Amino acid sequence: MKPVLAGLLALTLAIPAAAATPPDQVGQARERLLSGGAGERRGGPVQAVDPQTIVPGARRLTESYGPSPDQTFDVYTPPDARRAPVLIMVHGGAWRIGDKASPGVVENKLQYWLPRGYILVSVNYRLLPEATAYEQATDVAEAVRQIADRASAWGGDPGAMILMGHSAGGHIAALLAARPEMVGRPLAGAVILDTAVLDVEAVLTRRHPRLYDEAFGADPDDWRRASPSRQWTPAATPMLVVCSTRRPDHPCEEAGAFARMTAGAGRRTVILPVDLTHREVNDTLGLAGDYTRTVDDFIVERLAGSAR
Repeated sequence: MKPVLAGLLALTLAIPAAAATPPDQVGQARERLLSGGAGERRGGPVQAVDPQTIVPGARRLTESYGPSPDQTFDVYTPPDARRAPVLIMVHGGAWRIGDKASPGVVENKLQYWLPRGYILVSVNYRLLPEATAYEQATDVAEAVRQIADRASAWGGDPGAMILMGHSAGGHIAALLAARPEMVGRPLAGAVILDTAVLDVEAVLTRRHPRLYDEAFGADPDDWRRASPSRQWTPAATPMLVVCSTRRPDHPCEEAGAFARMTAGAGRRTVILPVDLTHREVNDTLGLAGDYTRTVDDFIVERLAGSAR
């Protein structure tokens, strides 16, 4: 284990319980936070990033993976890619807004990983009210399967895929990492960027914002089915969970509980608390600094492990 990741794990397991915040304030703040920074709902004015402004000769393709207009993904490829690792990004937006092409979703990640020879795939999926959070996860699972099947045609390596998601997309990525049989293709690792929720059942059984009822419904069986913490087994894909220390609903406390659960089963989950807002956790990833380097270290470590 690299020293920086070992140190982060130790920090995770020592995270104390945070001071209580009034439930109504938590609900209002969480709804604002988890809806922010994701871009417009489908059909809104989103200007796609031109990858050739980052790496000359790079290209962007848009491909479908299902019958819905929302079941598409953008593929950003460096020139002359051969057996390139594939970074799969799932946007956030409270399960009801957001777009794969939003600059906050892809721009800085392209700036960092495209010149390093990575392929970046940014995924759209059906949104509320058309699809529940669990159905959105099945959309992304299908996208990952088709990305794996098509990766070689783009110059990618289907055995070197990293899944990444922010906010609601972080919940989806965490669920697919916790329950890899939903995907049915090997993932080297998963990077969870300030997930909306890790323990759905715990959130739904206390006071919570309405967006969770819309996303997960009223049936406790559905809550458990969509909950990364309830679906996790030791067969799960290794995860790095980034959490904002600025959010009023204390996501690092939930992340620490998740890491302690996995540690009790002999599996390491790395938690990275960062002094960034919920939006900045996504938007600034790829900018120079310790945050990006730590995420990149995890990705490189996981890709090296999958190659053995």
